[in-house]
Amino acid sequence: MIKKKSGKPELLVGVADYPCATAAIKNGANALYFGVRGFNMRDLGTNFSAGELNGLMKYLHNNKVKGYLALNTIIFEEELKEVEKVIIAAKKAGIDAVILWDFGVLALAKKHKLKCFMSTQASVANSLSLKEYAKLGIKRVIFARELNLEQIKKAKKVASKIGIEIECFVHGAMCISVSGRCFLSHELFGRSANRGECLQPCRRAYFLDGDLPDFSKKEVHLQGNTVLSAKDLKTIQFIDKIIATGVDSLKIEGRTKPSDYVAIVTKCYREAIDAVAAKKFTPEKVAHWNRELSKAYNREFSEGFFFKTPDDKDITAHQGSRQTQKRVNVGVIEKYYVKPMVAEIKLFDDLKVGDKVLIEGTTTFIEQTIESMEIEHQKIAEGKQGQLVGIKLIDRARPKDKVFVLRERKPNI
Repeated sequence: MIKKKSGKPELLVGVADYPCATAAIKNGANALYFGVRGFNMRDLGTNFSAGELNGLMKYLHNNKVKGYLALNTIIFEEELKEVEKVIIAAKKAGIDAVILWDFGVLALAKKHKLKCFMSTQASVANSLSLKEYAKLGIKRVIFARELNLEQIKKAKKVASKIGIEIECFVHGAMCISVSGRCFLSHELFGRSANRGECLQPCRRAYFLDGDLPDFSKKEVHLQGNTVLSAKDLKTIQFIDKIIATGVDSLKIEGRTKPSDYVAIVTKCYREAIDAVAAKKFTPEKVAHWNRELSKAYNREFSEGFFFKTPDDKDITAHQGSRQTQKRVNVGVIEKYYVKPMVAEIKLFDDLKVGDKVLIEGTTTFIEQTIESMEIEHQKIAEGKQGQLVGIKLIDRARPKDKVFVLRERKPNI
């Protein structure tokens, strides 16, 4: 079992690049999952290359964090050799498990003796499926998002008896379709969701063209509404009930999200899991986490299927994010002085003491509040556009790293 001795479930976070990986590790993730270009369900987003796996896994293992490779798309005959090359690279890098769906990928992963997890794309929703996948050597199943708490609890009892782990999503994007069964993007644009190329037509506003369909006499108002766009999943308010089902891993979706999203969401769920374990899970803490989570990218929030089947109240009326915080690029690091840990920043916008900044680069992720600022060794309270200012950092940065300020954002109504 991957559970720690404390009995806490694993906190698993999706990441797209090194800054996101660093953000997740710094904020308490136990494991990360990620893709390589060409063969994963977020192939239109940022991904690692197969050549980066060695360095990435060394970084994760040095921080006592596990790494899972997502190879969870449909694979065609002519792609099998390339997939095997990726699997061989994953094996050499020390990948802890492969998340898959295609049985050809399963055969190749077993050939190279890699631990296999069955993706949510397989839509596993019952105990008999668990038993069959266990016979095939699957060590963990990521449940379909369509299960409720009672169904998860019952399935977990069976899973424990047959030695298979259970993982479920607790935060992030929800699909209007049953897990792994959406064909809308392919039908409209020829880009298949099941090949990791979803263009998300469900997130768009639609207008009625012609007479209103009957739909069994139920009115359907389009007029520019996002009638297919599901709200995002958020479970932190009842994470104690999910943990009580005995699930082994709690998954945060977000391989297309920026590092500040990863940092906020990981931190909140880390604190919540720890609070449940310490019997200090309170309404006051939930209220605080809810405020923090509203700062990160979201399409409003839903409880998903955990208590009931979602209805029209779980569809968002808005396009885009409803987050209450935005990041603004205010500068770039010109020089970094290692010994004093000071960065010289060229400002594109104003920056002042007390601002919360995020510094991001190829491998950098730093989040801190500016406590002091200088120009030519003279303390200042505020730097202006065009100036070179020095600030002391809490971690190492590099020239060309971007500097962002996290500011309040008012979503459009």
